[in-house]
Amino acid sequence: MTPLRDPRTARALLIAFTVVSAAHLLAIAFGIHPLQYATKPLLMPLLAAWVWSLTKPGTPKLLVPALLFGAGGDILLEIGGTAAFLAGMGSFAAGHVCYVTMFVKLGALADRRRALIVAGCYAVVWAMLIVLLWPDLDAGMRIPVALYSLLLASTAVTASQVNVRAGLGGALFLFSDTLIATDLADWRHLPAHSFLIMVTYLAGQYLLTVGTLERTGGVERTES
Repeated sequence: MTPLRDPRTARALLIAFTVVSAAHLLAIAFGIHPLQYATKPLLMPLLAAWVWSLTKPGTPKLLVPALLFGAGGDILLEIGGTAAFLAGMGSFAAGHVCYVTMFVKLGALADRRRALIVAGCYAVVWAMLIVLLWPDLDAGMRIPVALYSLLLASTAVTASQVNVRAGLGGALFLFSDTLIATDLADWRHLPAHSFLIMVTYLAGQYLLTVGTLERTGGVERTES
């Protein structure tokens, strides 16, 4: 399949992603559940389609799969139940494997000293979260949450070595999923809890995407 290269198509897809994201967030804010359920499965596919429309030689091949695995996770988490949740976590985990592999190929480990410092900081955060969450998690969720969060932290670490936007995206993604983990532990919610989960998730995925494209020359900074 030949990637689309029409700037108008790329612009239309980015606008569609923005509009659907705004509609989804408004649906959460005002409790419009049908709109919320209708828009969520479209979010990452639209972002992936935008990436596909910009694809040219040198664009990482793992970026679109990373976003589509995110779409799979979004859909599975909407189904509800432990089995669907674990399957959704697995889909997101596959997306993070794509991200980490892609960022390493883009030179995330080139400056090993800097990478180790950032990894050490995230390791401290990860360890603190697991220690705090562990007693309140169901026994069957403890290991999956620990392993998944470690993989997510790896995305944040490697993304931080790509550029500022990707690094911020990785941090926001980690924050979003930390809020979901507090749901599993049945902790008290922050104000606008569900809205915060999705706005940081969407911003995280978008910034990871744009940061990657900027690093590889797939999109101009002014276009994002």
